Amino acid sequence: MTLAELLVRLGGSGLDLTWRVEFDEIVDPRCVEIRRRSADAGMDTLTLLSLTTPFLQFIDAEARGFAGVELMVVLTEFDSSSWDVRAVDEGVLSDLRHHYPDAEAL
Repeated sequence: MTLAELLVRLGGSGLDLTWRVEFDEIVDPRCVEIRRRSADAGMDTLTLLSLTTPFLQFIDAEARGFAGVELMVVLTEFDSSSWDVRAVDEGVLSDLRHHYPDAEAL
């Protein structure tokens, strides 16, 4: 699963967030732009979506979604295939569990 897929699954709860993404390796030219925008004020969800599709995967990345200054969602990718999702809103996690029944609660 890619970051783009996960962002889409967040639905309306992720739409108004400002994102900052950190990652260890640049695996695609789009990573340079993502890093630049993350170093500034962050980027809106639609901008992040436009930079992560199609098929961009990260290695050991963390995407943090903010509503103002409050951290709302943290998406952490391990080895370009597994995700850890933390969210302030339990409804976000419930929706993701519904879409991904094999997901494990930690």
